[in-house]
Amino acid sequence: MARRLSGLPRRQRLIGLWLLLSGISVFGGATFALWLDTLFQPQGLARLVLWLGCFSGGGTIFLVGLLLERQLFTPLRHLQVQLARLVANPDAREDYPPEGWLRALGPDLVRVRDAWRADRGRLATAHAEGARSAARIRQELETLLQVLDTPLLLCDQHRRVLLFNQAAETLFEDHHGLGLGKRLESLLPATSLQDALGQLPRDGSPREVLVPCDERWLRAVLRRVPGSHGETLLTLSDTTAAWTSEMGARAELLDSLPRLRRHSASLTSAADALSSLGNASGEMRQRLERVIDEESQSLGQDIEQLAALVEQMQHEGERLVPLWSNDLWQALNERRNGQVTVVPVGMPAWFKGDATALLVLLGSLIDSLQQQRSPQGLEGEVCLGNKRVYLDLIWRGAPLSERQLTEWQQQRLDDLPLSPRVADVLRQHASDAWSLADDDGVHARLRLPLPATERVGAPRPATEPRPEFHDFGIAELPPPDAELAARPLRALEVVAFDTETTGLELRRGDTVISIGACRVVNARLLASEVFDMRVDPGKPIPPASTAIHGITDADVAGAPPLPVVLPRFRDYVGDAVILAHNAAFDLLALQPPGAGVTLDMPVLDTLLISRALDASLDGHDLDSLAERYGLSFPPGTRHTALGDARVTAELWLALLPRLEARGIETLEQALALQNSALTKEDACAS
Repeated sequence: MARRLSGLPRRQRLIGLWLLLSGISVFGGATFALWLDTLFQPQGLARLVLWLGCFSGGGTIFLVGLLLERQLFTPLRHLQVQLARLVANPDAREDYPPEGWLRALGPDLVRVRDAWRADRGRLATAHAEGARSAARIRQELETLLQVLDTPLLLCDQHRRVLLFNQAAETLFEDHHGLGLGKRLESLLPATSLQDALGQLPRDGSPREVLVPCDERWLRAVLRRVPGSHGETLLTLSDTTAAWTSEMGARAELLDSLPRLRRHSASLTSAADALSSLGNASGEMRQRLERVIDEESQSLGQDIEQLAALVEQMQHEGERLVPLWSNDLWQALNERRNGQVTVVPVGMPAWFKGDATALLVLLGSLIDSLQQQRSPQGLEGEVCLGNKRVYLDLIWRGAPLSERQLTEWQQQRLDDLPLSPRVADVLRQHASDAWSLADDDGVHARLRLPLPATERVGAPRPATEPRPEFHDFGIAELPPPDAELAARPLRALEVVAFDTETTGLELRRGDTVISIGACRVVNARLLASEVFDMRVDPGKPIPPASTAIHGITDADVAGAPPLPVVLPRFRDYVGDAVILAHNAAFDLLALQPPGAGVTLDMPVLDTLLISRALDASLDGHDLDSLAERYGLSFPPGTRHTALGDARVTAELWLALLPRLEARGIETLEQALALQNSALTKEDACAS
């Protein structure tokens, strides 16, 4: 019993002690009254006074405790909650004005709060001009970063990312090594890049290096920012196509040149020797004729191979990129300024092509049709073949004749560099063009076969501008190799995470079905740098669990299993400290037997920290703490892994001022505080 009481919150222990004393007093009074009544046998008013007197002790204890609870203890708890809110956020709402015996503190508390807010207002006014200037500069910088097509990275002297733009985010799509405050080595681990960074001149002169990244080759131009504290600017470009061409068709082309020269020299020597023989006949003449015949055949084969290589180089040029057919039709209509509108029909698809050349080519075809057919409306359709994609332009009327097609293919496209012919653009795409009538006998079409691509599905919608692209304050943080335990809490890189599972009995087979996480860098919650993945549990999800988190078997169908997701999550965490609410449960869920991935970094737990800060308060679950600190779950995000992780991160930022007010400023001190609130039940759960 004593062990159970020791595990209860302080308030519950006090209430239990109060009720125990009241009960003992009432029971003792009743026993004493019964003894006196038996001994003296009083009658009437004397008997009533005897019994009331014996019960007065227990009743007094009960009434005094009830009075203290309502007039002092409850107001004190409400005052503690309100002060905790004000420390976390001076603009917090006031749900608990002083009451009971503390009612007189109301005006003083209002005055302290108003003075605090007034000081903050004066400070904000004093910095208003600088803030407006900084906001304008930041807006201009972010606008520039958004429209710039060149991927950019800015790193500090410790090679932590201070800035990147949307082009860099697109280049490293789904790569968890990109993020503010993350080390460049986790994104581009090439030794050549690290060596080049260590040897950059300080005058800003550029250095170039070719860096492998997954299955691509990136050309990186490195510059030390002059006058800075060692910051480095990297501009990146994907040169995979050019590098493949250098190592492929172009290399074979260079290899073929010595053979052509050798054949040419052999033919020249044999021809000279043969001419010196004159009309003489014999074995030498036959031998020379054989040499000329063999070298001529070899030369012909090499010339054919050379032609094939040149054609291959033309086809695999960097301009042939994946295109979405609906985007091509839309761009064509915009280019025509509404003169003739091409209406897309059928299912859209991906293909490879030179968008600029195809737009000019289709524009010239429409001009020719207007001169010869005067079509009232045009339709565009994409048909899928075995290895090609057929781009069709459809009109009402008869198909083009062979003579008309030939004349069109000889037209010069003056809007393109060097004014190539239509036939040249078709040859660039390894394509041809023919016209045919539709089965309905009313429509005709021109068909262009184009290279297919493996991509499927519509393009992703354009993402909203990111709320954060840069944080130059990262450069002021301690070096990454500094002692982690002594690092200030505001300087920590923190990954808040949460899991959803098939149930609560992890030791009996329940497992993870969703992992969500977000990052806090330099005491800022990065809203867009998130980790959110579903996990295939390999077993049905119980309906009782689905009723809580809303995840069904269909939602996890096709999702990767936990052994595949865990390494990705570990890469996302990087060198950060991890944070969770009731972390023991989530860590147990993420590290089942045989997981193969160890989360051995320090762990912060908002449940234990809140329990240590407010041991006398009830309600340390996530919903209660969100209510206490004025945090809210966006609709539909409660009991989702990412939604709970974000609120946990916001809760951590709300707890920071309260920790600092108690002199807890380092990771070591925070871990010691949360360990003081660790109960035996928590230890068993972990």
